[in-house]
Amino acid sequence: MAPPSSLLLPLFLSLFLQSCRLSTSALPILPKRASLSVENPDDLLVSPSGAFSAGFFPVGHNAYGFAVWFSHPPCSGAACTPVWMANRQAPVNGRRSTLSLLNSGSLVLTDAGAEVWSSGTSSPSAAELRLNDTGNLFLTDGSGGVLWQSFDSPTDTLLPQQPFTGKTFLISARSRYNYSTEFYKLYFDPNNVLRLLFDGPSISSVYWPYPWFSNDQLGRFPYNSSRIAVLDLLGRFQSSDNYSFSTSDYGVTAMQRRMTLDFDGNLRVYGRELGSTVWAVTWEALSIPCFIHGVCGNNSLCSYDPTQGRSCSCVPGYVPKVPGDWSAGCVPDFTFSDGCVADEIRFVKLQYVDFYAYDYNISFNTTLAKCRQTCLNLCNCRGFQYSGSGSGGMSDCYPKIELLNGHNLPSFPGEFFIKVPKNKTFTVDQLVKRTQYTCPPTQEEKVPHRSKDGGLSFMLWFACVVGGIEIVVVFLVWCFLIRNQQDVTSAHQSYLNTAAGFKWFSYDELKKATRNFSKEIGRGAAGIVYKALLPDDRVVAVKVLSNATTGEADFLAEASTIGRVNHMNLIGMLGYCAEGKRRLLVYEFMEHGSLAQNLASPELHWKRRYDIAVGTAKGLAYLHDECLEWVLHCDVKPQNILLDSDYQPKVADFGLSKLMDRGKVRNSDFSRIRGTRGYMAPEWISNLPITSKVDVYSYWIVMLEMVTGISPMTSVQSLQSGGDAKQIWLVPWVRNKIKGPRRTGSRLKEMVHPELRGNYNMKQMEVLIEVALKCVEEDRNARPTMSQVVEMLLRHENDS
Repeated sequence: MAPPSSLLLPLFLSLFLQSCRLSTSALPILPKRASLSVENPDDLLVSPSGAFSAGFFPVGHNAYGFAVWFSHPPCSGAACTPVWMANRQAPVNGRRSTLSLLNSGSLVLTDAGAEVWSSGTSSPSAAELRLNDTGNLFLTDGSGGVLWQSFDSPTDTLLPQQPFTGKTFLISARSRYNYSTEFYKLYFDPNNVLRLLFDGPSISSVYWPYPWFSNDQLGRFPYNSSRIAVLDLLGRFQSSDNYSFSTSDYGVTAMQRRMTLDFDGNLRVYGRELGSTVWAVTWEALSIPCFIHGVCGNNSLCSYDPTQGRSCSCVPGYVPKVPGDWSAGCVPDFTFSDGCVADEIRFVKLQYVDFYAYDYNISFNTTLAKCRQTCLNLCNCRGFQYSGSGSGGMSDCYPKIELLNGHNLPSFPGEFFIKVPKNKTFTVDQLVKRTQYTCPPTQEEKVPHRSKDGGLSFMLWFACVVGGIEIVVVFLVWCFLIRNQQDVTSAHQSYLNTAAGFKWFSYDELKKATRNFSKEIGRGAAGIVYKALLPDDRVVAVKVLSNATTGEADFLAEASTIGRVNHMNLIGMLGYCAEGKRRLLVYEFMEHGSLAQNLASPELHWKRRYDIAVGTAKGLAYLHDECLEWVLHCDVKPQNILLDSDYQPKVADFGLSKLMDRGKVRNSDFSRIRGTRGYMAPEWISNLPITSKVDVYSYWIVMLEMVTGISPMTSVQSLQSGGDAKQIWLVPWVRNKIKGPRRTGSRLKEMVHPELRGNYNMKQMEVLIEVALKCVEEDRNARPTMSQVVEMLLRHENDS
């Protein structure tokens, strides 16, 4: 018997609604009049390859945002990495919340029926919501036009190929798991320069690029109207203000990447291999976290320990305004009857302390006494900074009316004096931000009056007791000091090992590992390199620096900086030794030695030579565009390009110019000529400003030598004619060959290294020589940058 029609209709409707629910789970598109529900975790939009998903993302207990996140490899909940969110400030409820594409063509997010976010679009024709494999969520009209897209309104993350324009900005999240907006912003300023801004509740200030540098010093170009920046798929970032960089994994294609303005105010690029769940930092804007503004509030100092991160403390004489909330800053625990009464005021020197901005009535090349008087006369002056490079023993004076953006930096060369009441006292540890060991003050003992004989015997007895006690105390103090010194040294070394990721070695350890420095594998101006075998059976290279005149603290600071550099085409530093005047560096061992040792090797076939050109360029481009501690290598030559077991190149000795001559380098001015004859750019001997273009020049001299087999220190004609003909050097000789009347193939055949025996890619060879001649122009401004060189070479990497 057939069921009555009154029962069939509800059953049909139920089945229809179920089919609609199933159709909205893991959809490729969301059409008009369809919705995604927060109550169904499977209601998702998924990109064609599955790389990205869009749906309701948990941001708290029973709180959700509508977001786009990386979904390959598969993840769930807070373990996923969101890249965009519609409602950061207004999370929705875990029940009865939906994202709907209305019939009007508007995309609407509702919280239990109340609208909290809308795309504000309309389309009389068909419309649909899609998610593509770049992570862009976009709404199209019936003709394929884009009505709205998430790429136009980023939150805290920029994805590869996502344009960052003058109309967009990134705003940091409040914390690691609180996605509401915080105070840090990446944006194009009115002068068309890309900047990071701290936009706090009461003040705002730019902190990147470092505001104490001009646009010219930074190489930023404000005279443009495009205001656009893009991170490409290979890890190269370029901005219309002439700023660019390459990530440490630049050129690796099987990678997921994202640029995120993190909650700590630093802008970073992260990368991870396909299938991996671990993100690695491949670039960051600021290497000194305490230079980020707004970290600790007024009247406080930021300190950084790599093992524990940033920390805040009040300046001496001040206490936290709101305990537990450092953003509120500190307030004085003293009062002045009048900030200008000299009898009530004194100035206390703080070691290793600097405050940025809020200078008032600056005076240059003045005495410390005059600077002190300037601050004294200014009633609201909180203190003054006395630093700079004045003449005649004088410096520059910076009175401060606010103590903001303070940081504790051991390398800060100036002095800071804080204004406090005259009767205010401080401990040494409060004034000097470093570990100190002090002895307690001694107390004077009073001897009671005795009779003459009794007094004499008592004095003899007392002297013996005191003498015995002194001997014991001296012995115990000696042991205590030795033990503490060992503890301090051990703790210091442990701190450096943890912070920089490399190890401290004793001189005896390295002497044993090198078998009393018996096997020399390299030699240069900076020192001699020996092969060594560590107790754990690792083979390493030990470089004994021959002319290191720096103190231990400076050496360790520089060594730590070099050790933190991580790039596949830069030699890795494993450890160091600093004992007395001995300075040694421990590097990874390169099985095939240097390029200089392999130039004539038949193992260096054409593909390997081209790979060496590309890899070396990548390493130098990373140093030029990425590292904030230095920008120049200064001695690029075949001896400083090492080859691993697969003949992949690694640039060595970068940063050593600073290690060897610390304090004589200031910006791009050098006190003496650096480099090796034949590879040095003309600027070194023509007294022109030294820039990264000196490395570009040297690099391409090396490449010409690798291609032709001819050393730049040897006359070409003397080689070919026994020295009787007119001498012509490498670069003019190559230019003459290229400009000659013969066919390209014939010219190349005359120029290429004999070991290649004609087995080379003609197109790649032409590119190498063409780019080389651009890079060895006398005018440094006519040379390309190393990053541009990398791009030119990569375009022809797969030519056949």
